[in-house]
Amino acid sequence: MSGAEPAADGRLRCPWGLSTEDYLAYHDTEWGRPVHGDDALFERLCLEAFQSGLSWLTILRRREGFRRAFAGFKISAVAEFTDTDKERLLADAGIIRNRAKIDATLANAEVLARWDTGELDALIWSYAPDPATRPAPRALGDVPAVTPESTALAKDLKKRSIRFVGPTTAYALMQACGLVDDHLADCVARGGGR
Repeated sequence: MSGAEPAADGRLRCPWGLSTEDYLAYHDTEWGRPVHGDDALFERLCLEAFQSGLSWLTILRRREGFRRAFAGFKISAVAEFTDTDKERLLADAGIIRNRAKIDATLANAEVLARWDTGELDALIWSYAPDPATRPAPRALGDVPAVTPESTALAKDLKKRSIRFVGPTTAYALMQACGLVDDHLADCVARGGGR
């Protein structure tokens, strides 16, 4: 697999971030940067679940539609959604209209609304591995899809009745939210926001 490659500006980046302007902006300013706050992490948890089986670009390009449809991913608001809201979501062309993923999002909000403030943030971040134990990946082939930490996080979330988050989805969440830094060793974005 390939290592970091030059973008139009000549700076090296992870190859996946070079295919579109949307990916480049996401790669450079968001992916791998620490995300905190229950609502912010709920949004990422939901979007990673919706991405399952699809390209991240599909989700990225519909993110504003998702935010409008799901009340900005404010847990307390989504927890109050009704069957009428569910039907509205299933008809909303601005999101992925997958019944199982919509049902999981609404059910997860109901569960999380009963948690203490900061509990989701603390739980997710408790699974961040020590960065000193993780060498910087040199090539895309060095980046795992699942780790022991993501497997444990998925198991813990499932135990707490959070749906649609397996080990692979949990690891994508960990990457996106900065629990791990999987930017390649030579990537200009490596270590950003830390």
